[in-house]
Amino acid sequence: MATTRRADMFTADGRPSDDDPREHRQRLGDERTTLAETLRCLRLTLEMKCDGLDAEAMARRSVEPSTMSLLGLVRHLAEGERATFRVLMAGQDVPRLYCSDTDRDGDFDGAVPDPRVVAEAWEAWRAEAEFGTRFVAEAPSLDITADDRLNKHGSGGGAMSLREVLVGMIGEYARHLGHVDLLRERIDGRLGQ
Repeated sequence: MATTRRADMFTADGRPSDDDPREHRQRLGDERTTLAETLRCLRLTLEMKCDGLDAEAMARRSVEPSTMSLLGLVRHLAEGERATFRVLMAGQDVPRLYCSDTDRDGDFDGAVPDPRVVAEAWEAWRAEAEFGTRFVAEAPSLDITADDRLNKHGSGGGAMSLREVLVGMIGEYARHLGHVDLLRERIDGRLGQ
């Protein structure tokens, strides 16, 4: 019988360690702190699960006919961060990063095994995550709203509070980190945490 669980097998010794930045987060905070810290830890998990992989591994597809890859997910989450915090909440008129009306899956379709494409994806994702972090920190309240009139964020076509947006973004990361687990395990057997 194995002495470790699947969830204990991602870090070298299978235990939380001082170098795991998710283990040293703010605890017992207010609602904003709790939501922001949860999202921060999910973002860190994405980085940790992709750590040490070359461009070929980052762009490796799951199984045909899927175009899903770790690189595609980084690009997809960058696109989601941008659409949520810059466009919806901050009201910025900025273009999409990878997708368009003619290529709605550009985030995944353009995820090719090129070191430059990987570096650009991480740069875009980090910039969008940093923008979102600043926006949340500087918002006067979690009750501020934005109009999701096209229902691109699950509002049903109406107003969304920053609180709802944060819960939605946490859900988006949680869902895709499950995909990341499977993709990483397929690449080199690493799993858990």
